[in-house]
Amino acid sequence: MTVHRPPTALGSATIATIATIAREVGVSSATVSKVLNGRSDVAAGTRARVEASLERHHYRRRARRAAGEGQIDLVFHEFGSDWALEIIRGVETVATAQRLTVVLTQLSGAHRPAPSWLDTVIARRPLGVLLVMCNLTGQQRQRLRRQAIPVVVVDTDSASAASVPTVGSNNWNGGLLATRHLLELGHRRIAIISGPQGVLCARARAAGFRCAHEEFGVPVDPCLVRSGTFHLDAGYRQGIELLSGPDRPTAIFAGSDLQAMGVLRAARQLGLDVPADLSVVGYDNLPVSAWIGPALTTVNQPLRDMAGTATQMLLDLARGEALPTSRIDLVAELVVRESTAPPRRS
Repeated sequence: MTVHRPPTALGSATIATIATIAREVGVSSATVSKVLNGRSDVAAGTRARVEASLERHHYRRRARRAAGEGQIDLVFHEFGSDWALEIIRGVETVATAQRLTVVLTQLSGAHRPAPSWLDTVIARRPLGVLLVMCNLTGQQRQRLRRQAIPVVVVDTDSASAASVPTVGSNNWNGGLLATRHLLELGHRRIAIISGPQGVLCARARAAGFRCAHEEFGVPVDPCLVRSGTFHLDAGYRQGIELLSGPDRPTAIFAGSDLQAMGVLRAARQLGLDVPADLSVVGYDNLPVSAWIGPALTTVNQPLRDMAGTATQMLLDLARGEALPTSRIDLVAELVVRESTAPPRRS
């Protein structure tokens, strides 16, 4: 039996090589090798033409340099809180079991890494890259894909391309559960301090907040809808503003435990008792939330499990395995503690 192979775009039946790519683009084989190895000493226009040709011919690197085989890159938009530590612990648990090293990077608050970071990663050639609350541009994803370096996103900051595996939690349901709890206690003036408006999880939690109000037939007062960073100072600042007015809310749903702690400080400063005068719900269930006074009612976001699941997905991709799904959302659960109670009767 004769097997007929379709010709490649180069017009032959052979698989594209570095030499044939070089001829098509009009550069040297050394230049193509530099692009493949992530070298920065190639002009941007030349690099783009080479990468376009590599993409057309589905060129895949056959060998991986050994230096980075035992490494995973873990990239945060920022870290320095217990939230980030929980993610790190989840990644480390899986990585340690596989005898892998985790390389930490923070982007100083940026949500997209700089080109210099990408050049460094490609030169080091790790097993894969985990991105936390940040993402890549299409061109950056393409460059990593060309190097056979898989990417998985944890708690994405925005809608990811369908081809990018992502692990998160059901933020919409978390917002619904938190707000429903307050409504069931009898609160009707409930404020929300969401995270940054451009961040996907913050928008989802706010949507759950609104849905719970609709479910109970309670209108949302636009004056009680606030946003800010997920940090303590944002919760404090917004808490002072919300609680200083004559028609203050009887409950506040904060977009993170850190925000909620800022609200608790604002309430103490204004002489308000929690939960007698004000109920507060946080989000994340950081370890410290059970130890502050009063212990914080919060939504448990399974951060360690999210990180561990994402790490395992990354290792499966590095082994060439196909993932059964590209998106996993773990369950968010309400943890009721001491910071919520029915509102005072007027």
